Amino acid sequence: MTEPIAYLKGEFVPASQCVLPIYDLGIVIGAAVTDFFRTFHQQPYRMEDHARRFYRSCKYARIEPPVDMQQTIAISEKLVAENSKLDPGEELGLVYYMTAGENPIYAGAAGMPDQLTPTYVQHTFPLRFHLWRDVFRHGVHCVTPAPRHWPPQCLSSKIKNRNRLHMWIGEQEAHAIDPKAVPLFLDIQGNVTETGGSNFVIFRDGQVISPNRSNILWGVSLTVLEEILEEMGVPFVEQDIQSYDVVNADEAWLPTTPYCLGPVVRFNGAPIGDGRPGPMWRRVLDRWSEIVGKNIYSETADAVV
Repeated sequence: MTEPIAYLKGEFVPASQCVLPIYDLGIVIGAAVTDFFRTFHQQPYRMEDHARRFYRSCKYARIEPPVDMQQTIAISEKLVAENSKLDPGEELGLVYYMTAGENPIYAGAAGMPDQLTPTYVQHTFPLRFHLWRDVFRHGVHCVTPAPRHWPPQCLSSKIKNRNRLHMWIGEQEAHAIDPKAVPLFLDIQGNVTETGGSNFVIFRDGQVISPNRSNILWGVSLTVLEEILEEMGVPFVEQDIQSYDVVNADEAWLPTTPYCLGPVVRFNGAPIGDGRPGPMWRRVLDRWSEIVGKNIYSETADAVV
């Protein structure tokens, strides 16, 4: 095998052949849901949690998966096993992607065939940890852009979808202020929600506070964080968070799949705590490392190109 394989509409194909037609509804109107997990030691991590969320997203979007969840997991296991052979020392990310199907009748929504067959894709990619090296070494600067988070009254925050143009625009705005900034989106009431690729929590007065789950995509990494904090005896609560709470926090973190937990050290230019990655963040990350049997800090902070 000279290139990775992918799964496309019931077949395993070379990754270079895993392509969608221009009239697929995932492209035409963004009718698509997704999910993503990573490996540790080239073994899937919390794969079942991600797969269950993916199937819940499909149900909400009225997209009927062509295979059941156990078949999905079997496909994922095969992709990870086969693609890991290309580089035995490399960790992989695996993406689930499901669209409403192909619409060759009309390149929009005005005309639809009587029956659609969903397009199901799974593919892997190597995790390039050097991309997040500065996250661990120096911390993240979060900036709140003008575009607001999708209100759950319009589109449920509980599903992982590909309708993210507002996040793309917000990222461009944040990068105009600081090329390395991560956009942190507010809701229409001014409450903190999440970034385009992670949840957001603060650590203050001995407890960790997350935005309410009705307003965010509840990440699998956020669930793991909650489990670790319970084990450590650290209270974990959900409540509305405003900018005032962030700048007055002791620490702030980004729970996310690729590097598990990143420290936020600035918010709209203001330092959080002493403006450096905090000790509680490192305690939690070290415990996470013990659970997965790998030094997560070193994996990212010491990564080379």
